[in-house]
Amino acid sequence: MEMTRESDSILQRLAQLHPRVIDLSLDRIRLLLDKMGRPQDRLNKVIHVAGTNGKGSTIATLRALVQALGLSVNVYTSPHLVHFNERIRLNSGPIDEHALVGLLKDCEALNDNAPITQFEITTAAAFLAFARNPSDVTLIEVGLGGEFDATNVFDQPTCCVITPVDYDHMDYLGPDLSHIAAAKAGILKSDVAAIIGPQEDEALARIEQTARRIGARLKIFGQDWSARNENGRLVYEDEDALIDLNLPKLAGRHQIINAGCAIAAFRQVFPDADSKQLDTGLAKVEWPGRLQRLSRGPLVDLLPRGAELWLDGAHNGAGARALAEALADMEERSPRPLFLIAGIGSNKDSGEILKPFSGLARHLVAIPIPDHGCFDPAVLQSLASGFGISATTGADTAAALAYILAHSGQEPPRIVILGSLYLAGSVIAWHS
Repeated sequence: MEMTRESDSILQRLAQLHPRVIDLSLDRIRLLLDKMGRPQDRLNKVIHVAGTNGKGSTIATLRALVQALGLSVNVYTSPHLVHFNERIRLNSGPIDEHALVGLLKDCEALNDNAPITQFEITTAAAFLAFARNPSDVTLIEVGLGGEFDATNVFDQPTCCVITPVDYDHMDYLGPDLSHIAAAKAGILKSDVAAIIGPQEDEALARIEQTARRIGARLKIFGQDWSARNENGRLVYEDEDALIDLNLPKLAGRHQIINAGCAIAAFRQVFPDADSKQLDTGLAKVEWPGRLQRLSRGPLVDLLPRGAELWLDGAHNGAGARALAEALADMEERSPRPLFLIAGIGSNKDSGEILKPFSGLARHLVAIPIPDHGCFDPAVLQSLASGFGISATTGADTAAALAYILAHSGQEPPRIVILGSLYLAGSVIAWHS
């Protein structure tokens, strides 16, 4: 078992500075950033990314594209899968433990026990790290929503991105797509280009309304740019170019759109990049826990010859639908009996996550998420059965896999672990 890191102890202490896990406000982080000398103003070429699904994949693609130019890039994302260090990525990789500990202690001292959420103080820490370690480009992922998210402190980012908006975090963002889109559109800035991914009409109307009010320059999917799969190629098109590219390394139909959002934003910043550089970047994208095929580790060692084990952090309806589409495409190309291992956070719409797999999955094993609040597996079993999916429960991932292998028959199965990034993180930690 890995020993507790010093950074984990500091993060636990910081979490006690504010009684609420999520409290959408900018006052506390702005005050701390002012004490730091406003490090966010010293970051180069900031691309700020909001949306419901696809933010992380879009940022991972942008990072690979920037590096294909030979430029440096700092990246802030959330949540992490295994260690907090993953959230603050300097050009060479995740911030190391020694540097993170020093950074958190500096931020803690500057904050001086003032009320602040853990996400706010760690976001400030990321900006301070980036100011101390300058890069050519800075990629920032919104944590939740947009308007009052702790990352929304840039007066004039270079470019903004809003990936597809869907239902998630309604208790904080509002009951419908219009309210959710309004929160996401809060990152838009006057006279700053904003790449808008495919949206439902209700969401797009609200984003356009916000853009008109503040004077943001929208680049809208289907109007100003597009990305599509044509005969096994990614065809990207905007007002200035038609570019034929290799498909992105990340698997799934939805990754065409995520790659398109990234390319559109990248071309706003680097309009002269050529197709060879774009192809180089697309071929090197890495984003663990998103339709990731596991190729080694204790679970993989249990598989019979020809079986597949996949991991995906889909944790809302839109993510589950994208995953189901990708698995249906896999089934068409290479048929396998599909088995699911699912653990879903207690604050998620479990029905919307399970429903897309009706008629696709042969069986589902519901499990708890280690060290995280989640739906009772018996509840998930009942929900899955209601969607016509044969289901049972298991104590953990290993037990679920053992059950599937004992009941999968002679044909090698395709097994997918899904429902939560926390569950995905626990599997990756076990296999690392």
